[in-house]
Amino acid sequence: MTLVAQLITSFIASTGFGVMFNAPKPSLLKGGFVGMTGWVIYYLMEQSGIDAVIATVTASFFIAVISQIFAKVYRTPVIIFSVAGIIPLVPGGLAYDAMRNFVQNDYNTAINLAAKAFMISGSIAVGLVFSEVINQIIRNATMIRQEKQ
Repeated sequence: MTLVAQLITSFIASTGFGVMFNAPKPSLLKGGFVGMTGWVIYYLMEQSGIDAVIATVTASFFIAVISQIFAKVYRTPVIIFSVAGIIPLVPGGLAYDAMRNFVQNDYNTAINLAAKAFMISGSIAVGLVFSEVINQIIRNATMIRQEKQ
């Protein structure tokens, strides 16, 4: 039952942010699907004991790949899908807890939580960039192969 709740809430969160950022209506459900897929990858990896940073890199990589595929198929900018898809992975609650602990003068806990939030945020960027680099390599190799023929 927990996995079903994770699926539903991540889909709603991604779709809701698509609405909030004025994404085109036809792409809202697709953006929700991208976010749901990324969150399920993250959730299943974390449940199997993999570190949250590694799970976030992997999930954001797959979010970027799916976003690029959807962008090509539906002729929509990649950012429409990738922003909505990344939203469930953003460590907002972790950053909030870090700030709360700073305010409460619990600096050791606050620094640990802030460092983890920073690493997770960085891993989101690394996953997105890594996917784009691989996409560019594949695109360039395809263009070179077509020019030789």
